Order: sequence, then C-alpha cells, then structure tokens
Amino acid sequence: MDLAGLIRDVPDFPIEGILFKDVTTLLKDGQAFRETIRRLADHYRGQPIDQVVAIESRGFIFGAPLAYELGSGLVPIRKPGKLPAETISVEYSLEYGSNTLQMHVDAIEPGQKILIVDDLLATGGSARAAIELAERLGGEVVGLAFVIELTFLKGRDKLQGYDAYSLVAF
Repeated sequence: MDLAGLIRDVPDFPIEGILFKDVTTLLKDGQAFRETIRRLADHYRGQPIDQVVAIESRGFIFGAPLAYELGSGLVPIRKPGKLPAETISVEYSLEYGSNTLQMHVDAIEPGQKILIVDDLLATGGSARAAIELAERLGGEVVGLAFVIELTFLKGRDKLQGYDAYSLVAF
C-alpha cells in the first residue's frame, strides 16, 4: 500500500514558507491507518518495550494503537499546562520557532525500555526533547518511530546513536 500517496501537502501552514505534511488524509482511510500501525508494530514486535512515549499531539494518534499492539504502556508528552501532576520539562527548537514539552515525573521507572513515537521527523527537535525527558527519568530509549520523515531537514542527525525508523520519507 502506498502510504506516501495518502499524505496531503498543505502549503504555508502553520506559517508562510512551510509545506505541511497532513496525515489526516491517511487517517481517514481505515485500511491505510491499520497498515500504518501494523508496519510500525512489526518493526518493533518481539523487542522489550515497556512504554510507548507519544509526543503531542499527532504522536498520540499513532502511539496509542501501537502501545496496544505491543502490549506496552502509553506515556503522553504534552505542552506546558496540560498534565495534571508534577512534571519535568525541556525546551527545544523546531523548524519555525521553539517549544516546550513536559512529562509526568512518575511516567517512567528507571531501566524501562522506551519507544518514542511521533507522526513526523523534521528537524529532530521534539524527538531529541523526548529522548532527554525519558532518559532524565532513567528510561532506556530503544527506538524512535515516525510515520513521515522529511530527510532534507536532517533531523536524523540529532538522533545519532538511536534506532530511528520511519515509514515514509520525503
């Protein structure tokens, strides 16, 4: 199945000059969404993964069914002010500004095997921030899974030493 063909380009979103890769056109196709989760799960099936860490917000869409498929827990990483208990934070840069991500301080136990999931690998800023949060809590990041990778932004360079896997590259 051609997953790349189901991802729509939206020019000048969220700001002028950005070509946004919109996964909602893939998500509305039930077979394509199922195939996306199957391919991600197959890549990690059999590996010890205690927690799937999903990055807000589109990472939740893929992280929840992936955690279910792998029999793992699900840990959300959110923007400030969205998590109700004590958190740790990290600020990072993205292709059109900066942002902050947070995780509950009790989300990961030392030694747990962590798979980080997001819809898109662009500059690698949010993925790198997720790695930092997971490792600060003692987690061992065993992989990073993405549906889309924008190779021209070289985000994979920030993830050297980690197993980064993407289904579709542009």
